[in-house]
Amino acid sequence: MPRVYTIPNIITFIRIFLIPIILYLMFSENPNIVLFAGGLFIISSISDYFDGYLARTLNQSSKLGTLLDPIADKLLVASVIIVLVDTRVITNIHVIPAILILLREIAISGLREFLAKLNTDMPVSKLAKYKTTFQMISLSILIISLGFELNDLLWNTGLVALWLAGLITLLSGYNYMAKGLKHI
Repeated sequence: MPRVYTIPNIITFIRIFLIPIILYLMFSENPNIVLFAGGLFIISSISDYFDGYLARTLNQSSKLGTLLDPIADKLLVASVIIVLVDTRVITNIHVIPAILILLREIAISGLREFLAKLNTDMPVSKLAKYKTTFQMISLSILIISLGFELNDLLWNTGLVALWLAGLITLLSGYNYMAKGLKHI
């Protein structure tokens, strides 16, 4: 019988469930509610570490968790990027790293799907883990800057972090493509 209701999977389900709530709260006119959305995003981001850690520690790894965990990350990051662009927190030239992040996620997901048909697995690299961490840190700062009505210091810090996340995302994507194309 497949292991569906494990602690790590429940954490991942909760993270997915929180996404529309976070997005809805980000559109609020009330800065405190936007800050609450930022707090939920941070909790969701941190839970990404704990579901994997608990899966390994409690020996509760599952095929469902292996499938859903990266999907939850991508849904969370992509949807928040879209809202931050829509709310004009990310504008002008700063949209470039946001687009790079989205394009990398789509491209690597497609590559993984293709390689799966060839029965070839591509494990998550350390650089990809750093990529996710930097993406979530930059987006956390940007959401909080929105809650503080685009406080210049926070906003600029978030934009610098977004560019750094974009760079790491680009490097990670290149590494995956280079490894993946060897199998074609």
